[in-house]
Amino acid sequence: MTTNTLSLTLMPDNAQRLANLCGRLNEHIQQIESSLALKIQQRGNVFYLSGSEDAINSGSQLLESLYLATDQGKILSPNQVHLALQEVGQSSDMPAEAEAHMLLKTPKGTVKPRGKHQLEYVRSIQRHDINFGIGPAGTGKTYLAVACAVEALVTERVNRLLLVRPAVEAGEKLGFLPGDLSQKIDPYLRPLYDALYEMLGFERVGRLIEKNVIEVAPLAYMRGRTLNNSFIILDESQNTTTAQMKMFLTRIGFGSTAVITGDITQIDLPKGTRSGLVHVGKVLAGIDEIGFTYFDSHDVVRHRLVQRIVQAYDEFDERSVSKLGSQDSAQFNERDH
Repeated sequence: MTTNTLSLTLMPDNAQRLANLCGRLNEHIQQIESSLALKIQQRGNVFYLSGSEDAINSGSQLLESLYLATDQGKILSPNQVHLALQEVGQSSDMPAEAEAHMLLKTPKGTVKPRGKHQLEYVRSIQRHDINFGIGPAGTGKTYLAVACAVEALVTERVNRLLLVRPAVEAGEKLGFLPGDLSQKIDPYLRPLYDALYEMLGFERVGRLIEKNVIEVAPLAYMRGRTLNNSFIILDESQNTTTAQMKMFLTRIGFGSTAVITGDITQIDLPKGTRSGLVHVGKVLAGIDEIGFTYFDSHDVVRHRLVQRIVQAYDEFDERSVSKLGSQDSAQFNERDH
């Protein structure tokens, strides 16, 4: 592989901002080097980058972006550098003006999609009535769906917001839990409540729930209903059966948008029960009016170790499948001879 070099000068030459950019004991620079397979040397406000052409382009773009952020007086953290790394180099086919329209405005602030897949996901939600977001934990599937729903509610594009989950991992058997039905299902719906509180505020969410404008409910409550002028999110859908998925999708009425999220690597259904999310991808793949967005470990926007954990599990699963295939092949050859 050809090693290229680039000299990057950051202006203005400000010692405090440069120290902020580099981090304690150069931890930010080391984080960038490790993530981009890049070598970075610094002399004052001049940075020397060595690596592949793509790595240098991504590294220079990232350093300029982070240095610009230091002008606002914020102290950069490793987590902020990690989030910036998620965006750099993930170019989209949308022009900058179009990406600006992907910003989701909620009463408590603006939510910005990060990276190519998140941008595609938000664009798909804005264009299609039914959308699927499939991928590992921490990729923003649920959070962005809630942000789209809140924006649609605030701008009065929909009249109601419904957040739905399979109440428990295996068959929605709630009897062993203490309390009434509401107390039984609340722990399973808590991530949805948390996103709402962050975007609308605790008191406003409470008022909207009282008025039944926002409804947070287990999947079983959707049976027999037709939902018009609503924004409906089905979260953790990998834990639906094929019958439950069909039931949910056929609830969608006029003027409604549905977003279905899930992670097919974390299915908790009883052994032998087929996941509705795995099944629906094969059934509906040929319908252009339905959007599918697939996320991977590179889209993880939680703690940077989460990305490495997801990658490690993926690699382990691939090795296991390969090993199993080799064993099957060996056994077949033995029988054949």
